[in-house]
Amino acid sequence: MGILREIFGPSKKEIWKSLSEQIGSQFIEGGFFSADKVVAHVKDWTVTLDTHTVSTGKSSTTYTRMRAPYVNKDGFSFKIYRKGIFSGIGKALGGQDVEVGFPEFDEDFIIKGNDEQKLRTLFANSKIRQLIELQPDICLEIKDDEGWFAKSFPEGVDELYFCVVGVIKDIDLLKALFDLYAEVLNQLCLMGSAYESNPHVEL
Repeated sequence: MGILREIFGPSKKEIWKSLSEQIGSQFIEGGFFSADKVVAHVKDWTVTLDTHTVSTGKSSTTYTRMRAPYVNKDGFSFKIYRKGIFSGIGKALGGQDVEVGFPEFDEDFIIKGNDEQKLRTLFANSKIRQLIELQPDICLEIKDDEGWFAKSFPEGVDELYFCVVGVIKDIDLLKALFDLYAEVLNQLCLMGSAYESNPHVEL
């Protein structure tokens, strides 16, 4: 184990346990059918960090994800991700990229949503922009549920959903993600797009 640790560094479990201690959250050890997770509370919301693996038969891909169900007051939704090799294809297929008025930020990210004014209000929050820019890889969106074979939510409950390929073991990036969630959820409340109440959904 010592040699492996020297080659690969601390394990995800070690790092995530340390993270949970530093941010005052709960580390829940996974079992045979579930992954380790870190569960934190922001006011009445519950933010869950875990990994999940998608198998295609011959290969599998592991993702780091963060989720926080909340009561969506007005149906506002958005998606933001870094521009990359496939972003031009998205535009060609009719994906709507909204510019929010900050040239460098607009240059680096694809931003989509169902209310342009609310998008501009959300991303006018400089702390949100800074925390997003810290992430080398990011896809953050509002989802109404997790699909046919996963979690479905009650009417009016959506989730703030982050997912990227690979296992994040950088403790500073993980802390920044939790900070980002707190800031976005609070901003959604200020905008009238979220209720500051417990959605009573367990992930």
